[in-house]
Amino acid sequence: MNPDLIKVIWEMGHGDKLVLADAYYPSASTAKRNGSILVRCDGVRNTEVLDAILQFMPLDTSVEKPALIMDLQDCDRGKVETPVWEEYKKIVCKYDPRGLDCIGMIERFAFYEAAKDAYAVVATGETSLYGCMILQKGTE
Repeated sequence: MNPDLIKVIWEMGHGDKLVLADAYYPSASTAKRNGSILVRCDGVRNTEVLDAILQFMPLDTSVEKPALIMDLQDCDRGKVETPVWEEYKKIVCKYDPRGLDCIGMIERFAFYEAAKDAYAVVATGETSLYGCMILQKGTE
């Protein structure tokens, strides 16, 4: 957790979205194109950032799936392993009483579309393929 990320979380309101991006995601261009805030967390895994964020930011209870994980494209099914997804699920379940029920999967290009209205994009050093998430902020 760096000061920029803490500031962004506190600035966000109910329903605002935060993209938790892996090292391969076009974080800077997405933020620039969409008018989102870019927060750099280079060299840190998404699992560490997710765990830190959820200590301070509740997930939205007014939507069914406030935590969305980028899903595999059809061309990668059976070819790409995604063990980081299980780590994400464990972390979300630790902080949200809905457990797995509040986590959804979103196709890669639908993810890019959903990221267009994100308040901020957090660029990390996560090297797991398909290691991106969108978190929607709730209220405490």
